[in-house]
Amino acid sequence: MAGNRKIRYAVVGLGHITQAAVLPAFKNAKKNSELAALVSGDPKKLSHLGKKYKIDKNRRYSYDDYDACLRSGDVEAVYIALPNSMHCEYSIRAAQAGVHVLCEKPMAVTESECQAMIEAAATHNVRLMVAYRLHFEKANLEAVKLVTRGRIGNPRIFSSIFTMQVKEGDIRLQRALGGGTLYDLGVYCINAARYLFRAEPQEVFAWSANNGEKRFAEVDEMTSAVLRFPGEQLAVFTTSFGAEDTSMFEVTGAKGSLRLDPAYNYSMALKMELTVGGKTKRRQFPKSDQFAPELLYFSDCVLMGKEPEPSGWDGLADVRVVQALYESASTGMPVKAFDTSLPKDRPGPEQEIRRPPMEKPEEVHAESPHQNR
Repeated sequence: MAGNRKIRYAVVGLGHITQAAVLPAFKNAKKNSELAALVSGDPKKLSHLGKKYKIDKNRRYSYDDYDACLRSGDVEAVYIALPNSMHCEYSIRAAQAGVHVLCEKPMAVTESECQAMIEAAATHNVRLMVAYRLHFEKANLEAVKLVTRGRIGNPRIFSSIFTMQVKEGDIRLQRALGGGTLYDLGVYCINAARYLFRAEPQEVFAWSANNGEKRFAEVDEMTSAVLRFPGEQLAVFTTSFGAEDTSMFEVTGAKGSLRLDPAYNYSMALKMELTVGGKTKRRQFPKSDQFAPELLYFSDCVLMGKEPEPSGWDGLADVRVVQALYESASTGMPVKAFDTSLPKDRPGPEQEIRRPPMEKPEEVHAESPHQNR
């Protein structure tokens, strides 16, 4: 990593994921990353977390003062952890101020918003990365290595289930904030299929279901999808906000299969099963801090002036599939004619960065989206 200089971050949005994972991760990323400012619409969060992380009062900003934060000279990058509908605006405003952008997934709500974010970053010569933490996580990168090196033969089928019980009133259930199972959970399945097949889907089809509960009045309770890839490979997955926690994927090839279960979680150990020739090998990957590696990697990109992987193009690729799937679910027809040429960069084993797990912090005016927890 470049020199001893640290990139100073403003973390924008102090909800559950920020308090549970992003803020604590700076301790494990201190080699080249520093928490310098906080931005929130909640004064209590700003006060409590500002004191906890030793952020001076003059570097605790409301949303109304976001531009002042960007112009202050105290920050060189932002970590955007806002509702999905706010990602585009706050990323573009940072880019226009010459501040680098690390944005939570999904990148935005529409393909055009993603494109606008990419153009703003390019115009103002700042780095833009989407926070796909699994691009640096050992279990998922080991899966990439085994599949791409032919351990299971030609990969033919990707299948995944990612479900959880979401509490009524959570932002994931609000359409205006970019809610919906595909935006919150589906991007993991789509992204995994894309990096395991090393390709872009060319046609998709989806069905959505809703059990009629009040909490699902604005978004899908559950969606199942089929993605057809250029190599005549198929990916199938189901996402749900109304089912017990499940997080798994399996890749089936001509000679064997590889399964991660759980696959996408950041709060527990991930487990792999590799079956070839009727023999199964099992491996467990210890729980780790999956957020510090993002900070370490992105800060290195900023310091070295290099484009990150995952880039904005990777975020755009997933969002355009999400939009197409919702269109298909609405019309009952497949959607095709994707540009399958982008992005060219894919995560590989060389991107693995491991840091020890974080202690679970006490949260302020924030709670897990999971129901009954």
